[in-house]
Amino acid sequence: MNLNQVTVPSLDVNKAITFYETLGLKLIVKAEPHYARFECPDGNATFSIHLTETLPKGDGIYIYFECEYLDAYVEELRENGIQFDQLPTDQNWGWREARLKDLDNNQLILFYGGEYRLNPPWRINTDPNK
Repeated sequence: MNLNQVTVPSLDVNKAITFYETLGLKLIVKAEPHYARFECPDGNATFSIHLTETLPKGDGIYIYFECEYLDAYVEELRENGIQFDQLPTDQNWGWREARLKDLDNNQLILFYGGEYRLNPPWRINTDPNK
């Protein structure tokens, strides 16, 4: 199994399209005003937005986008007017993360996890031969 797509709710799909294009996602489906789908610039995953009348309550949705050259990418986004709640910061779990929110208050984390993304030192061993 492979994660193919994540879909988030939006009160205004058109405004969300502009925001996510500024982040660097490539628009591949535009079914206004209800839906839009993007390709991620790296890999095969897609990301979509669907129109909703209300947004989730509480902490909402967290979406992680991995960026190999995180600091340079964040600086480029800032030059294009994207505001961050947290600039790239080394986390104690071995990732470097920058945080921001989209126009619908979904939490976006741009990060670089390197080897720790799939193989942190605390990874559970599921191989019975080891």
